[in-house]
Amino acid sequence: MGRYLMLDIGAGTLDMLYYDTDHDLHYKAVVRSPVRVLADEIRNMGNKTNLVVTGGEMGGGPVSQALIDRAATAQVMMTAPAAATIHHDRERVTRHGIRVIDRAEAEQKKNDPAFGHVRVGDLQPDRLQRIVEGMGVPFAFDAVAICAQDHGVAPPGVSHLDFRHQLFTAALERDPVPQALMYRSDEVPESMNRLLTIAHDALHLPTDRVYVMDSGMAAILGASMDRLAADKETILVLDIATSHTVGAAMQNGQLYGFFEYHTKDITVERLDQLLKALPEGRLSHRQILDKGGHGAYSRKAVGFADVQLILSTGPRRGLIATSTLPITLGAPWGDNMMTGTVGLLEALRQREGLAPIPYL
Repeated sequence: MGRYLMLDIGAGTLDMLYYDTDHDLHYKAVVRSPVRVLADEIRNMGNKTNLVVTGGEMGGGPVSQALIDRAATAQVMMTAPAAATIHHDRERVTRHGIRVIDRAEAEQKKNDPAFGHVRVGDLQPDRLQRIVEGMGVPFAFDAVAICAQDHGVAPPGVSHLDFRHQLFTAALERDPVPQALMYRSDEVPESMNRLLTIAHDALHLPTDRVYVMDSGMAAILGASMDRLAADKETILVLDIATSHTVGAAMQNGQLYGFFEYHTKDITVERLDQLLKALPEGRLSHRQILDKGGHGAYSRKAVGFADVQLILSTGPRRGLIATSTLPITLGAPWGDNMMTGTVGLLEALRQREGLAPIPYL
């Protein structure tokens, strides 16, 4: 029994779900993503302001571009953990004219009136507190669960996509369910740098326990919790998010295969092909990479003819409007934007042995 906060940190939005088991109440919010908010803050500082950047790896995109643009007109200095936001290869960072410095020098620069200071990170505690308290509930939790996409820090000679595939495969071969990719704060693999940073930063929130999870796996689990899937044995779920699209074949709660693409690189025609091939076990990781995808995993064929439901969620699911397949629009717990947070809550519920939640 208690109060739980779920955070799905995406490229476009930050989706929040607060659940109170004592009163069986939940509250939710969808706001601009941290990476977009911070990018605006950097750009609004004026393009001639020197910057010292501390913190740790967060989702890049707009923030990385804002820092790269700033380096063209002013000095930008970043600590090594913060520089991972732009790239894990330090040379790729310095190529933009950004200087990577140690923590001691960063502390000096923070006190230099010639420099502004920015802390990068996916968690913005003050902002979170304002939003949560705006819901009319206390900013204090028994557990917090957070999901984001993490490619991991690949060893030399291994692509980040292959490395992500290896991390997922290892976890799913041990336990073929999406929640196998949820970690307590002290269990996060060292190679999952972004989730490790989030887990560390979340320990400063008013909570007893912190869990982190890959956002793709959270979306798969959350979509499968839709009430339309409750009585179905074999399903396909598809989450088309702002930055990434993930599809999965599931049977009795187990994951039999999935694929990932950058949303900007996918078409409805390609999605139709993938959704037909996925349950047949005809997708390989290398095949998807060769065709511009993010990766794939296939454990066992379940057969397309046996699929009882194809359910789609995500902020950009309008992409499937002209699909030739019988795709149903899903809304876990009545809200399409809560797919990832519902997945987080279900994974947390199972992890902590909470009573079943109907998500109706």
